Amino acid sequence: MARTVGCRSAELVDRERGAKVPLLVMYPSSAPERPERIGPYAVSVAMEGPVEAGTFPLVIVSHGSGGSRFTHRVLAAGLARQGFVVVLPEHPGNNRDNNELAGTHTLLADRPRQVRHAIDWASADEALRAHLIPGAVAVIGHSLGGYTALAVAGGRPWAAAHETPDRQPHPVPVTPDARVKALVLLAPATPWFMAPGALEAVRVPILILTGEKDEMAPAWHAEIVKRGVPGRTPVEHRTVPNAGHYSFLSPFPMERTSAAFPPSQDPPGFDRIRFHEGLGNEVGTFLRCALLDVRH
Repeated sequence: MARTVGCRSAELVDRERGAKVPLLVMYPSSAPERPERIGPYAVSVAMEGPVEAGTFPLVIVSHGSGGSRFTHRVLAAGLARQGFVVVLPEHPGNNRDNNELAGTHTLLADRPRQVRHAIDWASADEALRAHLIPGAVAVIGHSLGGYTALAVAGGRPWAAAHETPDRQPHPVPVTPDARVKALVLLAPATPWFMAPGALEAVRVPILILTGEKDEMAPAWHAEIVKRGVPGRTPVEHRTVPNAGHYSFLSPFPMERTSAAFPPSQDPPGFDRIRFHEGLGNEVGTFLRCALLDVRH
């Protein structure tokens, strides 16, 4: 039977924040798919289907500021079909429904911790834990999610003066997670890692995809990563022709596509649907190589 995309919703609690973290979970299954509503979107999944027999790498996806657990659903489904368990947390206080923590040092500390909690959750979940390959964990991050991924992998960020209560720069308290063995950074936001040595502890394979027409996280953000990580850290970087900052989000349905909703917009001539048809394969190929290298 052909592999399908299993899907379920879950929730964890960030006890330090005292906040619930909603999760979207996609994983390999063999149960039949059918059209379902996932939040405001229509997707073809096997809702609550069993996990396919076998063991798989774990991928955590961190959305951008003001995003949601649904904004990378197409990429997550594509990875599930390739044999990855994908968990997409929605960061409290920095999502489409509540963005009160945007631009604060609090948020910079919260996000990496919530990714660590998501790894803990998946590793303990009754339905998933027996299907996860120990130590084969990757983090994908878009925009501020790219910051989040780098911080989880050992980056030492600094909050800027405008983000702190005393209006002075401060290091952000972040605990790295040694379980993370690969990163995929999509149009990453990285200025918090400009201090000397801020990325010297990041030593896992990294794939960076940036948009040629991205005005929110232009090319110099990727250069911070390439210059900051140790010289032996494997870094692949590809600039996507004509892509904008939001081109890395899953395509929006026609009824939500308009100039009044910037996340639905791309530079003229960019085909987001076609781009996402290949994005999952590119990311999946990189992750298989990176995580297999870890295992062997």
